[in-house]
Amino acid sequence: MTAPVWQRWLPDCTAGLATLVLGLLETYVVGFTSSVGRRPDILLFVLLLTAAVTVARHLPAAALTLIWVAGFLQVAWTLPLLLVEVCVCYVAFACSRWGRLATLWTSLVSIPAVALIGAIVVRENPYGTLVPLLQQHRSLQARLYDGYDAGLPLILVGIVGLGLLLGLPWLAGLAVRMTTRARTSEAHQAEAEADRATALVQAEQAEQIAQLREDQARLARDVHDVVGHSLAVILAQAESAQFRDDLDSAKLKETMATIATSARSSLRDVRQVLRTTSEAGAPAAAAATDRFTELVDGVRGAGAQVEVSEEGRPQPLPPDLAEVAHRVLQEMLTNAMRHGRRGAVIHVERHWEGELRLEVRNLADPTPSADETQPMVVTAPDAEGGQGLLGMRRRVEAVGGHLDVRRRADAAPGGEAVVSWTTTAWIPVRAR
Repeated sequence: MTAPVWQRWLPDCTAGLATLVLGLLETYVVGFTSSVGRRPDILLFVLLLTAAVTVARHLPAAALTLIWVAGFLQVAWTLPLLLVEVCVCYVAFACSRWGRLATLWTSLVSIPAVALIGAIVVRENPYGTLVPLLQQHRSLQARLYDGYDAGLPLILVGIVGLGLLLGLPWLAGLAVRMTTRARTSEAHQAEAEADRATALVQAEQAEQIAQLREDQARLARDVHDVVGHSLAVILAQAESAQFRDDLDSAKLKETMATIATSARSSLRDVRQVLRTTSEAGAPAAAAATDRFTELVDGVRGAGAQVEVSEEGRPQPLPPDLAEVAHRVLQEMLTNAMRHGRRGAVIHVERHWEGELRLEVRNLADPTPSADETQPMVVTAPDAEGGQGLLGMRRRVEAVGGHLDVRRRADAAPGGEAVVSWTTTAWIPVRAR
């Protein structure tokens, strides 16, 4: 939280007030020793120093400008060197500590210039508060005036002395500046590392959530395929039992046995799906085997006629691809039994030509718009909340394959309109 303006400026105003009081007292003392202290221009000089001290922390460039103006006036008006001018050391510190890069280098260049001005002022006008000190130290006074006659050596000594007096605070401000910048950099680095760690944790959590949702969707598709296929077989058997002769107990028992077998197979498959889902990374041994014959026999056992044709040489599939092929074929047969014409032949084809192509074709009752061949676009589950065609498409595309569902309108030899549904899936035989 940012402090109020008056709180941020209070220390600076206090320092400026102290500079003003000391400057006024010093001019009062100077007034007893010379007429300089009673001149109004020295009061303006003290006010410039006061303003420079007040704004040095917040406006270092402005403070440096005020010091230059005060130095120019001191030389132009031949003002004496005052002890209150030691505040220039604080301005030098402020320029190197809080100033911008231009102010920093300008203040560094200004140090020898200000030292030169101070040496010239002492040489040309050795009055002010220096007079009582010189009177108490006669030897220093004698050396001062001897140096005045000598000229250059004494000025060099003054420049070096004043340069050190201003340079040490400037170096101290630079050291504090570098230390603060290093600490700030370390703090920012630590904050960045903390943010990076937080981002990694969030990314891992998002990945886990996405994986969990994918597992849930896969579980829903698997359960839908298993239960839907088994219920379609059971429904077909139950409906066929209605047309059996009540006296044909053997056929009824056979039908009930087929229903029981389908139910047990469905229960076994559901358990396998749940076990595979709960055991992350567990190999799906059952899915790695070719259960093509089992699916076809199950549909035939439900009373449907199935014709199978196969081209090419069958080859073993990796477990994940075998699982996809099994579930897709299972859903194809389920849709053929549920939506196909009763008693019509279901054609199943497998082609091994670089990739596995599964195709199931069955006849359906004609619809008013069934007058052409066109692809079917599946974009969402059906109205009953099923996952059939959409689930097949997601399965196939997840392993690099694709799915095509088409409706074909033909004419039977007797002139009857015939509509066939063809579902084709292309599945790679090698994992990508």
